[in-house]
Amino acid sequence: MGRPDRATFDRLRQLIAIDRHDTRPTRSVLEAFTGEEMATIPIGTAEDLQLAVSRARAAQARWAERSPAERAAVITRFADLVFARRNELIDMAQAETGKARAYAQEEVVDVALTARHYAATGPKTLRAHRVKGMIPGATDVRVRYQPKGVIGIISPWNYPLTLAASDAVAALIAGNAVVIKPDSQTPYCALAVAELLYEAGLEPELFAVVPGPGTVVGLALVESADYLMFTGSSQTGAVLAAQAGRRLIGFSAELGGKNPMIVTANADIDRAVEGAARACYSNSGQLCISIERLYVEKSVAAEFSRKFADHVAKMKVAPVYDFSADMGSLASQAQVDTVDAHVRDAVEKGATVLAGGRKLDEVGPFFYAPTVLADVNEQMECFGTETFGPVVSIYEVDSVDEAVKLANDTEYGLNASIFAGSTREARSIGAQLHVGTVNINEGYAAAWGSTAAPMGGMGISGVGRRHGTEGLLKYTEPQTIAAQRVIGIDGIRGVPRSLFLKLVPVTMKMLRFLPGR
Repeated sequence: MGRPDRATFDRLRQLIAIDRHDTRPTRSVLEAFTGEEMATIPIGTAEDLQLAVSRARAAQARWAERSPAERAAVITRFADLVFARRNELIDMAQAETGKARAYAQEEVVDVALTARHYAATGPKTLRAHRVKGMIPGATDVRVRYQPKGVIGIISPWNYPLTLAASDAVAALIAGNAVVIKPDSQTPYCALAVAELLYEAGLEPELFAVVPGPGTVVGLALVESADYLMFTGSSQTGAVLAAQAGRRLIGFSAELGGKNPMIVTANADIDRAVEGAARACYSNSGQLCISIERLYVEKSVAAEFSRKFADHVAKMKVAPVYDFSADMGSLASQAQVDTVDAHVRDAVEKGATVLAGGRKLDEVGPFFYAPTVLADVNEQMECFGTETFGPVVSIYEVDSVDEAVKLANDTEYGLNASIFAGSTREARSIGAQLHVGTVNINEGYAAAWGSTAAPMGGMGISGVGRRHGTEGLLKYTEPQTIAAQRVIGIDGIRGVPRSLFLKLVPVTMKMLRFLPGR
């Protein structure tokens, strides 16, 4: 375990889908724990991206001719390789993002589980099937699924393994090619995914990695792909959606969140404290579905706040490539600056710091203490704006109804968590929340890890879904093939048209007595 060596970076660099990358400008890739350069990455251009898409389009035509079962076999081998190389992948994720090893391991497990899920279910989901026809017995209707072509994926820095691979495996099983622009901070995680896909038997042009700035490579991808999948901020998502709309191509996105947790008066407080710590500080809070707002009923608010602040204050924050740390670093100086600005703003306007509230320069350049705030109000930046860091605010509420009202008082609608006296009570609360996923007795993993269920956001938190049937079929074009036999809408051979037209209303009345009509 430890930071990947130079030989690893040199090997992966050869997989970049750009030409002459030894002679072009490069960008430094930093180890998040130390801020030191680990490697460099060639900077791609719009021309590189367009060439990659052109090659992917040619390869996709061949790939689409293979059966879903054959495509799934490649993804199954990929999942096995992910598990076999898990330690190296965890090292890379830690090195590029600074996350604690437990959460880097979550990424690797997620990639393997998602790949296995779609490899197992994809062929059946994609199988052509019959549906009810216009005229029973006379209309034979079948629905089949064609791949869209070249899928463009713009993946973020916070989960560079999961979000490079989980959408890609669904797109590939559906018969598409994938061209991915990884975030410039974390390109080698995407290349590590590419290496294992190629080893599993995937033609390299079918998963092409083109690093480079979003304003250049990202824009070229939007202008070239047949469908776009994006994970990132709501602001950038809105821009990309508009660009995709001008081309009339499909668009899906998981975007930001200001996610709430509700703790009821009859909840197990100790369990809620443990769950909240995980929900708020997983990946140092740099997770779209992490919790930033805690609504606690008044009768238990003091107990919860005391126990939670004490728990958070004792968390181990360290730059280690083992499982001893509870939390790692943030990913960059920009993240540290945003978090520190939000906390300073809140304190200056009257917020109380119950735990944390400061940079940890003595630990490393991008470290910030896990922070708990109270007395946060609407005048503070962290009240309604996503911090995307290890900062959470506690709000005391008079009732569950008030908690639900406040939880829904946001433009976001991605994820929520509930700790209540019973699952039945929690389900009732969850049904009132305007979010795409609700977790009971958990912060985010229960819903996210359930790959058979759709995952995504409402409001400005997203468009479309990943995971589940929806996460696969969005990469296809459904095609209906209907064959008419014996009788048609315009008549029956040998029956006068005037008589046929008189029979139509009678026939319509009779159809309602048939099953499913």
